Amino acid sequence: MSGLQRHREPIDVHLILLREGPIGPEVLLSRRAGDVYASGMWHFVSGHLDGPHEDVVSALIREAHEEAGIIIDASAVRFALTVHHRGPGGRTRTGMFFEVTAWEGTPSIQEPDVCDAMAWFAPDALPEPLVAYCRAGLDTYRAGEAMAIHFQEPGDPIAYDPAFDRRRPLPSAIGPVGPAPAVREFTERAIGRVSTWTNVSWAREGSRVWQAHGVEDGTWFVKIHQNDRFHQREVRGLRTWARKLGAAAPRLVAADETLRAVVLTAVPGRPLHGAVLAPGRERAVFYQIGVLARGIHQASPPRPAPAGSGPAVAKADRHLAGARSHLLPGDEEFVRELVRQAEDLPPLEWVETHGDFQLRNILSTPDAADETDETDDRDVFVAVIDLERSEPGPAVRDLVRLSDAWAGRPDLFEAFLAGYGRSLTAAEEARLAIEAALDSVSGIAYGAAHGDPELVERGRRTLTRLRAEHRAALSPTGDAT
Repeated sequence: MSGLQRHREPIDVHLILLREGPIGPEVLLSRRAGDVYASGMWHFVSGHLDGPHEDVVSALIREAHEEAGIIIDASAVRFALTVHHRGPGGRTRTGMFFEVTAWEGTPSIQEPDVCDAMAWFAPDALPEPLVAYCRAGLDTYRAGEAMAIHFQEPGDPIAYDPAFDRRRPLPSAIGPVGPAPAVREFTERAIGRVSTWTNVSWAREGSRVWQAHGVEDGTWFVKIHQNDRFHQREVRGLRTWARKLGAAAPRLVAADETLRAVVLTAVPGRPLHGAVLAPGRERAVFYQIGVLARGIHQASPPRPAPAGSGPAVAKADRHLAGARSHLLPGDEEFVRELVRQAEDLPPLEWVETHGDFQLRNILSTPDAADETDETDDRDVFVAVIDLERSEPGPAVRDLVRLSDAWAGRPDLFEAFLAGYGRSLTAAEEARLAIEAALDSVSGIAYGAAHGDPELVERGRRTLTRLRAEHRAALSPTGDAT
């Protein structure tokens, strides 16, 4: 110990009791009265642990009955967050906040000597004065955060005042306990009560994904998009071409444009990224990936490409500048030659595309461990997820990142084409090389700027492969010269 006195402080529990009001969710608050701390101010139903014999859930249940006259079953208590608090007088305490949405009885004042009002309030229409400690917990809860420090300074008001907001949320090593309350409420309106949330977000992406397990069994996925464009593209894809794939794509259960959130059905299988498969199993998987790609691209009739819709060559200079220090000699000249020739390529018809068609977004079942090398193409099931980059474009748009998976394995490419039902045209092969080169440079630039060596290495590997495959210049028709 570095100090002279061991740190001791009380633990208190706070009840975030929620109900669905006439215009949205509401939280129960009570107003303190009499000779108590923060008299005349609103606060959660709360209290201290009675002693070492009492755990925090038991204390919460007891306080809810003593103060509000309601009965809560322990199975209905869900941990929400922790606040380490210091009041203006200098005393500290640790507050444990719990969410409850199911109980017996009607909340009412049970201790009129210390409480003179009890009412329901919308979280964005809170009463005043509200204890700052309570507000810190509620703001942390609404942000979907797991912990905050709320150390007030001497002279700070006990009641919440935005000019003296001392809340400091702490980032969690495992991510939020669940999505923000508004998203949780949206989800439960769509599928019923959720018992547990599991953060399954991919570390590299800004969009967040949770696996929601229902109280009455069942599993869904809840996705919060990082921007409006991603949300609109995923919802459109789910409502159009994904529906035609049946079980090979998730089904849209609910969508909220304001929250940028969607609730999706679970799709069986595991991502193929990183999977080690026997050669026969791999060929069967790639055959079915070809079938899947055909289903996406034929979901609606092809149409002429809009004017000016060629490869994104306008971004080439910016991406090359960001990637230059990681390129090999000759890489930049190779990319610029492809960009120059892209201007003369014939336009390709537009179809529906997934937009991020790669192994991490393709699931397969049964597991590889259950398969032998003698796998029939029909015995393999594959499905696609993550449609936030879905939009119309040339079919080869979906082969850009997928082509890295069959590099050096012509048997896998042949299996894909067999499932796809046709070979690529010369113009498509030329366009694929250009798009893959641009995507590689973009990935290198992004990886270099964000400290992601995997992206840098993947981009360099793809450029090396492309240069080996396309040593000869490409003609405006896509034919090698």
